[in-house]
Amino acid sequence: MSEPTRAEVCVVACAEAWRGDGAILAGPMALIPRLGARLAQLTFSPELVLSDGEATLVRGDTVEGWLPYRAVFQVVASGRRHAMMGASQLDRYGNQNISCIGDWARPSAQLLGVRGAPGNTINHVVSYWVPRHSPRTFVSSVDMVSGVGYDRAATLGAPGNRFHEIRTVVTDLAVLDFATPDRSMRLRSVHPGVTTDEVVRATGFPLAVAAEVSQTRSPTPDELTLIRDRLDPRGLREKELP
Repeated sequence: MSEPTRAEVCVVACAEAWRGDGAILAGPMALIPRLGARLAQLTFSPELVLSDGEATLVRGDTVEGWLPYRAVFQVVASGRRHAMMGASQLDRYGNQNISCIGDWARPSAQLLGVRGAPGNTINHVVSYWVPRHSPRTFVSSVDMVSGVGYDRAATLGAPGNRFHEIRTVVTDLAVLDFATPDRSMRLRSVHPGVTTDEVVRATGFPLAVAAEVSQTRSPTPDELTLIRDRLDPRGLREKELP
């Protein structure tokens, strides 16, 4: 068996975001996070609930339930979901932008719009997947707030922020979190072959660095077999990284 690729390390890093979540609805919003959620469900998080992207709840290749669109909002509002979204911009407190680049009144680029990001970040756990770690994405200040970061959630106060948690940011270089006294972003681990300095240079704001930066774990042989033979035999994961 060949060595794990960077994409396969990212799949496992995404899977780890759902470790210990129990019976909640996973909401992966790109291929590598979806592979990660499916891997977690098949291995160390068997209670994790996954949909096919529409209304069918699935476990591996088996249909195990039905969740109509109208019922999703009940799950979201009760905090029983953990979504992994993307981000066009993220700042040091986890404020996310997927709406526009430039001044809101006259943006240089129109993106998706805020979509469900405000409700997701206030109502349940959120993580982020960023396939290209660069200063263009990790910025000192986002051009528009779509997803709510820790500074704004703190201003909101209880009970409005009772479900707010940004657990993990996974990129093509590293895993980051917000385990700092002021809830600013921290480098937790670097992927195999990546240095701490590379991640710091690719981040557009002062990045907190853990006292001991570990190496992101690689897939086990069993996990690698699942990824390559069952979850993504066509190897589409490799196309999601730059």
